[in-house]
Amino acid sequence: MSTRDLLVEIGTEELPPKALNKLSDAFAAGIESNLKEANIEFAKVNIYASPRRLAVLINDVSESQPDLDIEKRGPAVKAAFDENGNASKAAQGFARGCGVEVSELETMSTDKGEWLVFRAQEKGKATVELIAAMVDQSLAKLPIPKRMRWGDSSAEFVRPVHWVVMLFGHDIIDAEILGVKSGRESRGHRFHHPENINLQSPEDYVHRLKSPGYVMVDRDERMQTIKLQAEQAAEKLGGKALIDEGLLLEVNGLVEWPVAVTGDFDKEFLEVPAESIISSMQDHQKYFPVIDANNTLMPHFITISNIESKNPEKVKEGNERVIRPRLGDAKFFWEQDGKKKLESHIESLDKVVFQTKLGSVGDKSRRVAKIAEAIAKELGENTEYAKRAGLLCKCDLMTEMVCEFTDLQGIMGRYYAMKDGEAQEVADALDEQYMPRFAGDKLPQGKTGQILSLADKLDTLLGIFAIGQKPTGEKDPFALRRAALGALRILIECKLDLDLKVLLSHAADCLAEKVDGKQAIDEVIGFMIDRLKVYYTSQKITVDVYDAVQVLKPTRPIDFDRRIHAVNEFRKMDEAESLAAANKRIGNILRKVEGDMPNLVRVDLLIETAEKQLYEQLQNISAVVTPQLDAGEYAEALKQLAGLRDPIDAFFDQVMVMADDEALKHNRIALLNQLHGLFIKAADLSRLQS
Repeated sequence: MSTRDLLVEIGTEELPPKALNKLSDAFAAGIESNLKEANIEFAKVNIYASPRRLAVLINDVSESQPDLDIEKRGPAVKAAFDENGNASKAAQGFARGCGVEVSELETMSTDKGEWLVFRAQEKGKATVELIAAMVDQSLAKLPIPKRMRWGDSSAEFVRPVHWVVMLFGHDIIDAEILGVKSGRESRGHRFHHPENINLQSPEDYVHRLKSPGYVMVDRDERMQTIKLQAEQAAEKLGGKALIDEGLLLEVNGLVEWPVAVTGDFDKEFLEVPAESIISSMQDHQKYFPVIDANNTLMPHFITISNIESKNPEKVKEGNERVIRPRLGDAKFFWEQDGKKKLESHIESLDKVVFQTKLGSVGDKSRRVAKIAEAIAKELGENTEYAKRAGLLCKCDLMTEMVCEFTDLQGIMGRYYAMKDGEAQEVADALDEQYMPRFAGDKLPQGKTGQILSLADKLDTLLGIFAIGQKPTGEKDPFALRRAALGALRILIECKLDLDLKVLLSHAADCLAEKVDGKQAIDEVIGFMIDRLKVYYTSQKITVDVYDAVQVLKPTRPIDFDRRIHAVNEFRKMDEAESLAAANKRIGNILRKVEGDMPNLVRVDLLIETAEKQLYEQLQNISAVVTPQLDAGEYAEALKQLAGLRDPIDAFFDQVMVMADDEALKHNRIALLNQLHGLFIKAADLSRLQS
């Protein structure tokens, strides 16, 4: 079947830069999905996007759907005709539903008899007849939280639409999309080439938009260009560009023709904490900061302009003029905040509501201080540091710097604490309390920071659950999923051997004046343990391994982790499949036992050779394995238990467990119960999939 390339471009006013990639990916995915659903073959899908356009170019799209063979089976021949050969109502109804006469139906023979059957071939539709509807559907499904209207049109989109290009090979697909007639006219850069650009075919698109259009529509090429230009500009300044991935994506959504421009600022601003200067440049101005070989901030910045100016010096001066008051604000806030001690803000926190039923941020700080003190005591760490860090942990929220630059919470707390002469461990903890800030982020390094971060997260988790506001669906206003996973990562990866039940009991005691936290402890533990499924699957550990451990409900995360890795290694052994099957069989037998479960094995009732050997080896291995299991050495224990495969297999091959003799049956069930009890101390291996 012959093919052509397909180009669809939706030309708009400037799209939200942070959402550009998400919108363009979803648009392309929608069209691709629709083509597959229509059974239209195609090759590569190319995604293009810039601030003023979403575009998809698909190579080698079939010109039509393939013809479809239709076969519908009707009533049995016996029921289709009477003894005179006249068609029954069933046959007539079937033929009518197929749009034919009974005489046009065929007969199909099967093992179960003969049946009437309708066979036909449905002609595939031309692709050009289907594309417009596919584009409409894809646009309607885009992840746009709030759509807008423009002019007197009833069309709705994320931004007003001004042109639509739809080409199938050299031909225009005639349609109206979002109130705009399709054609072959695209548009270039808003300033460099505002005129229309005539496209004869999809293959013209990328190079014609670039020249004469001054638009780099390949978003990946544009992003690499921005990164390279920034790096080269920083190198000329004797430094290195500090390129945040999120900022790079956002800048990429702001420009169609990137041109790097360097700028400078007064060295006096370097006296201010670098993070506040960097935040001002990145968040407010979308500039890339420049650092030296020692990662120290330099008095330079790089901005990405959307025009190729004939007078770049003017662009440089303009950006320098804009950044100066921003940096001046940061310097002013730093100096003003420095006139007060951090602890002076403690009383002010009582005026800020954390949650109506849980009290103020001041109440939370005092709870966190008590929880942190209790955790430090359990770990044998400095309780005074933990308590002090808890009291100060939210104070920087009341500073002018953090009110202006909210992303600096914790970071500025560390600076102000250092300025006040607080212990370095305490100062660092004020920053580390928010770690990990996102998936894969670094964890607190200091013990006080780890303790404070745990205390803060556990107080939030238990408090919000206790008032009945646990996450539902995608709604998680208090970021409880992130808090739970962050707390678990700290406990596991920082090797803090603590029990969640004990930790949450401390948190419940501190919440007692506000709510009954104890009633929510088990629910919070379940919620937290559920988060471990994502944690381990991201490490390529299968869900059945997680299930084998989770069913035992361990409440010490570090113990949970040891079990997980032990079972994960065990399942790689040759004996794993057989022992998993045996554990399933044992579990099924034990579940059917009524009354008290027998556990005492009488040696005199072991009459079969296989059961004698299993009992003897079980005793020998149990003597070695039990201390290992008690010590949490699950990997070693499971290696030893793997040695029971042959005697277990022999037992099930040669011994009838459910014997007619009640004494023998109970004795054999007791043997299996002992065996099951030893395995279950590590994990429920019956959960493992073959």
